[in-house]
Amino acid sequence: MILHRTLGALGAMSFGLLLCGAAAAQEAPAKNWTPPAHKIYAQKLSDETMAAHPELQSVTFHGVPPGMSKVYTMFAGSYPERIGNPDDPDDIDVIAKGITIIDPRWHRPKDVVKRFVVQEPLRDRSGENVGLIVYAFKTANGSKGERYYTKEAMDLRDALQAKIPSYEALFAPAK
Repeated sequence: MILHRTLGALGAMSFGLLLCGAAAAQEAPAKNWTPPAHKIYAQKLSDETMAAHPELQSVTFHGVPPGMSKVYTMFAGSYPERIGNPDDPDDIDVIAKGITIIDPRWHRPKDVVKRFVVQEPLRDRSGENVGLIVYAFKTANGSKGERYYTKEAMDLRDALQAKIPSYEALFAPAK
């Protein structure tokens, strides 16, 4: 009887460790792309955007790196440690379908920092959808509402569009 309970407790502990390991694996997904050693143009655009817009918590660029197929990844952004992480299904929807996702992040108990997220198609100078741009706005002092953040994100994306001659240019060395 005691042996049975001990084995049961060990099994429960092993299962608990397995769950902890699974949670850790979810937090740090395996990379699906490795950026070049040099800073790419998209990273320069991300850095410039963050420096010019203190209202942003983050900006990230997503898509399929040149020469790859169906490898959706974050390839530049204000979270350098996330570069090369596989994209989530909603990111891929924006890229593949050209939709915009407005996410006020309400009722997200795991989100410690309050923010408003807009995911929208990234466009090149010609107006072609070439990927995904994600803007996360700080909302610590209260939300300004969906209409405000959506317009701000569209304005930022449209201004960025003029600086993108082509999708491939985003991966060129920054000058």
